[in-house]
Amino acid sequence: MNTRTLLVFSFLFVSYLLWQAWLDDQNRAHQPQSVAAPAASPETMDGTDVPAAAQASGQPALPVERGSASNASRLIEVQTDVLNLKLDLNGGSIVYADLPKYPVAADQPDVPFVLLDHSDQLFYVSQNGLISAEGDAPSHKTRFQTEKESYRLGDAETLTVALHWQGDGLAVTKRYRFERGSYVIHSEQVVRNTSNQPRTLSAYQQFQRSKPEKHKGFSNTRRYSFVGAGIYNPDDHFTKLPLDDMADEPLKASFSHGWGAMLQLHFFTAWIPPAEETWHYSTRVIPGAEPRFLLTEVSEPRQLAPGEETVFQSRLFAGPKLQNVLPEVADGLELVVDYGMFTIFAKPLFHVLDFFHGLVGNWGWAIILLTLSLKLAFFKLSEAQYRSMARMRQMQPRIEAIKQRYAEDKQRLNEAMMKLYKEEKINPLGGCLPMLVQIPVFIALYWVLLESVELRQAHFILWLQDLSSPDPYYVLPALNGLFMFLTQRLSPSMGTDPMQQKIMQAMPLVFSVMFAFFQSGLVLYWTVNSGLSLLQQWVITRRLEQKPA
Repeated sequence: MNTRTLLVFSFLFVSYLLWQAWLDDQNRAHQPQSVAAPAASPETMDGTDVPAAAQASGQPALPVERGSASNASRLIEVQTDVLNLKLDLNGGSIVYADLPKYPVAADQPDVPFVLLDHSDQLFYVSQNGLISAEGDAPSHKTRFQTEKESYRLGDAETLTVALHWQGDGLAVTKRYRFERGSYVIHSEQVVRNTSNQPRTLSAYQQFQRSKPEKHKGFSNTRRYSFVGAGIYNPDDHFTKLPLDDMADEPLKASFSHGWGAMLQLHFFTAWIPPAEETWHYSTRVIPGAEPRFLLTEVSEPRQLAPGEETVFQSRLFAGPKLQNVLPEVADGLELVVDYGMFTIFAKPLFHVLDFFHGLVGNWGWAIILLTLSLKLAFFKLSEAQYRSMARMRQMQPRIEAIKQRYAEDKQRLNEAMMKLYKEEKINPLGGCLPMLVQIPVFIALYWVLLESVELRQAHFILWLQDLSSPDPYYVLPALNGLFMFLTQRLSPSMGTDPMQQKIMQAMPLVFSVMFAFFQSGLVLYWTVNSGLSLLQQWVITRRLEQKPA
């Protein structure tokens, strides 16, 4: 690809990024403002983050009785081979989760990424409980009891953690079951009516989080990633709602065979009810100095006769967006991988990369194989482009002569140039079609590298320890600049004025600086593509120059 084509392409790509940044800033400008109220402490939030009781009869819901609650948290630890969790016995909520197989950074391999936390810096927890129209039922604020302070999977294949609560007329056992190698947590709320009166109960499950710190800077690719809620309905497909929009455009829907999730870059959490059951989904915001954003799911109410027992089941996914695993967990769960408007290109591109990765076991070599495959697929198209450029290089003396002859007559100049192109079978726009082909591939690969957790911190060779981050030593941007410079030497001069020539000569340096801020995997693709294009252009130019003009 010649420098002019690259210039046009890069302008379009940078314009696209600027447009994304503008949309992001617009959303931030219209985000819900904090209400002038006390901070959302556990005391002031009491009752606001527990959903109202569902009524099968359609009558107004009664106030929720939360049972005996204690403000003092008591945490128990749960450890599997892929998850480190902390459960708060106040409600049995999962208030902390880190992923030991996913370090927070490539240079910090022993520091796991924290997905859930109840700290001041990050409040993001998973909660569940029961609500009743008649009275006392344990919510996510009610104190439970357990037998041990910590649980370990060890050498076993499964691990079960049981929490117990006994109230006036109800006995509840909350169980979490973990499986080796799985980010799916099986949840059960076993409820027995110990009273002499019928009881009507619904289960609920929800995510509650604060707004994460905003990533700033044009070159910070994390700022373009979606953060918010997502609800999957098989009829309406997948609906996303950014955190900033929850106050003004809350979601509310009821359906079966669906699920609700909280999404962010690379990782997510999702409550997945039994497919055959109808659940009620909603989002809302608890105002305060630090607003809390909630995605809540409530089951249909069940009536329990005296002495009767029922089990509310669900599954919680807390982990990475592994595209080959998610379809096996639940229908539509792979939709949490957000490639934006270029999904139609990015999804197939990822699967091709994944295929090559399966062959070579390295994402860097997979990118190189992808680049080679694309060059082979469009070899004839590129060959026609470079032949046209080589012919223009041969015709350069005649082109300059025509420009001097008709310097004062633009119409005659254009007519003479078109006649020359037609006689010599030169297509001056030969580089446009290859450029148009490369644009969606380039932007799609940008999103694949940004959103695919499989390529997060992917090692290539030597100094390239993370293909989703910029090249730390700028080797690839410099190499790409060299290829651009050599391509300029092979490309025909269009007789531009001195100022334009200086601008074109500065392009290798300009784009080397620009590529220094992009993911090294993306620059690897473009550098390999530029090197192959340079080689192809050099071979074709040399062959034609050996023939008489």
